[in-house]
Amino acid sequence: MESITSIEDYQKQLDSESAVLVYFSHERCNVCKVLKPKVAELLHQNFPKIKQLYCNTELSPEIAGAHSVFAVPTLLIYFEGRETFRFSRNIGLGELEAALERPYKLYFQP
Repeated sequence: MESITSIEDYQKQLDSESAVLVYFSHERCNVCKVLKPKVAELLHQNFPKIKQLYCNTELSPEIAGAHSVFAVPTLLIYFEGRETFRFSRNIGLGELEAALERPYKLYFQP
């Protein structure tokens, strides 16, 4: 996952990519540390065209605040620059995969 540290870079990624997943967490979150590689692997295996970004909420609180992220882990998924899904705290990989399947197919498969 590519780290994002400014609101400008965040918006630039949303404007330039068709699909983006932003993983919000911080270093003190043990659940986040376990979940992050699992989410990255799920996207790599099943949804490779979704751009993966990471935002450390302690280092970049302005990004978290601007997007109403107040708990970690939080995942924001965007399609064509619009927030399509938001998952926070208790995130199941099966639930995430099921949510992404349909929009991913509509955007990326003929």
